[in-house]
Amino acid sequence: MATGTGDDATAKSGGVQRPPMEEETDLSEAFERTVRDVMRAYEQMEMPIRRYVALILLPSAVFGVGIVVVSFLVAVPVYVRMPLMLLGLFLPFVAVIYPKVMQDRKRNQVRERFHLFITHITVLSTTNIDRVEIFRTLANEDEYQAIAQEMGHIVALIDTWNQSLEDACRMRAKRVSSPLLQDFFERLAYTVGAGQEMSDFLLNEQDSIIQHFSVRYESQLDRLSVVKDLYMSITMSTTFALVFATLVPFITGIDPALTLSVITVLYLFVQVMFLYAMNNVAPQDPVWFYGEEQPLERNVKVRAALVVAVVLSLGLIAWSYGALEGWLPGGFIPIPLFLAIPFTPLLLPGFIMRREEGHVKDRDEEFPSFIRALGSVEGVKQSSTSSVLRTLRKKDFGALTENVNDLYKRLAMRIDSNQAWRYFAAETGSYLIQKFGDMYVTGRRMGGSPRQLGRLIDQNLTEVLKLRQKRSQETGTIVGTVYGLSATTTFAFFVGLEVVNILQEVTNQMGAAQQMGMGGILNAGVYNIPQIRLMLFLAVLINAFLSSMMIRVIDRGHSINAMPHFVLQTWLAAIIAVITKIVVSSFISI
Repeated sequence: MATGTGDDATAKSGGVQRPPMEEETDLSEAFERTVRDVMRAYEQMEMPIRRYVALILLPSAVFGVGIVVVSFLVAVPVYVRMPLMLLGLFLPFVAVIYPKVMQDRKRNQVRERFHLFITHITVLSTTNIDRVEIFRTLANEDEYQAIAQEMGHIVALIDTWNQSLEDACRMRAKRVSSPLLQDFFERLAYTVGAGQEMSDFLLNEQDSIIQHFSVRYESQLDRLSVVKDLYMSITMSTTFALVFATLVPFITGIDPALTLSVITVLYLFVQVMFLYAMNNVAPQDPVWFYGEEQPLERNVKVRAALVVAVVLSLGLIAWSYGALEGWLPGGFIPIPLFLAIPFTPLLLPGFIMRREEGHVKDRDEEFPSFIRALGSVEGVKQSSTSSVLRTLRKKDFGALTENVNDLYKRLAMRIDSNQAWRYFAAETGSYLIQKFGDMYVTGRRMGGSPRQLGRLIDQNLTEVLKLRQKRSQETGTIVGTVYGLSATTTFAFFVGLEVVNILQEVTNQMGAAQQMGMGGILNAGVYNIPQIRLMLFLAVLINAFLSSMMIRVIDRGHSINAMPHFVLQTWLAAIIAVITKIVVSSFISI
């Protein structure tokens, strides 16, 4: 009875506390697991281990030790010696873990492209081509990266070593770094060995693969939300540090340029690290198709707008400098506004590209219905694609209607069908249309059923578009967070600047005797207000640029789409700086 009571009490108190020995055991197990992962990465390298040790590990270790020794032998300041020592230790460490890093990179490449690969291999399996030819075709798809390399390994095992497809898949399953691809190879080898058709196996896999892709996509969006919250917390902490670095020299007497430089570099480092983190966490699902056959009209329009914007920006930079120096009219404009005025013309190419990207997304929404209708009608009529498009082009496919009509014209002119579809994808500008359209054309050319191909592509593409809508919602939340942080940090920056400016004026109005009577603790003479303002402007520009790039890597749009966010955040910061000066001056009277 006493024992039961004790157990209940322990459970109510939150469970049994683990002794320090168990925590040390967990750390030891984690370390051993990490070492095993690194050793496994060495075994799965394409380069022999001995060669890697001789060419990479030993030279990096010798070079790193040499840097550490030189840093002690040569008389250099401590702030130079410490980075040299860290560099000397960092190089061998990178060389040791590089195979593990490359293994993780390949695993990510497989995970990001696996749903497209499964759709592609399923489409090819429903055609009349040989199974080995399917793997050979996929091995030439450079966009699949690590998956294409594995397809090439399987083809090499079959062609060079006369292995069966079953044996080749089993051999690569033992060597591949991705658990996802390893499981696929093992199940495929078992299916082929049992005599089942590969097309039946892959068609049955579609639902589970789509479900797995959806779960992974949504988990990436959840992790992106966590990174966003962490970004808010650390950015606010860095902002406080920058304000503190602005005010503390008034008491300590140290050079404010030094403290601000250090915190600004830290601020830049934090922003870059979060940009890198968001780029890795956000789903790798690009919007745009980048190919050789880019439509001239869209490119000319955007490039012309970009050239005009750059020329106007350079002209406004020259005018702003002349106005600040008093050579040109405009001296009545508040100084912070000169930070944003030169970048304003960049809104032109940004808004044009934003409108074009909106058209691309509209075409993506219409493509599933088009490919489904094309496959169904082509399957019923058993005729060529061009004859089917003669009827379909009269239907309303929304933003895709004009592109469908152009596709029909090219096919009717007996132009190479592959090239016609490539131009169709390039005109739409869509990555999804390019990938899934290419799958449909390849499947039809190799004898696949158009109805089955259309239904398969429609099913996969519709799921991707649903997930994109969720990503768009998350992107909108992050955009609001970024703009709110920009406003908050800018207000904090310039509140500190205005307080310093007012304290300096108060100190200058005090007599020398009064200052000595206060113990000489006020050090207003160390401040150079124009220099501090310039450094704060630099921090604002860094924040605007990197924040706009964060938005771009999250929505996976075109790089030019970052320009409007950069300009708007710069204008937001400039206006807040002017308002802050007015508000602080009205509340703190001299």
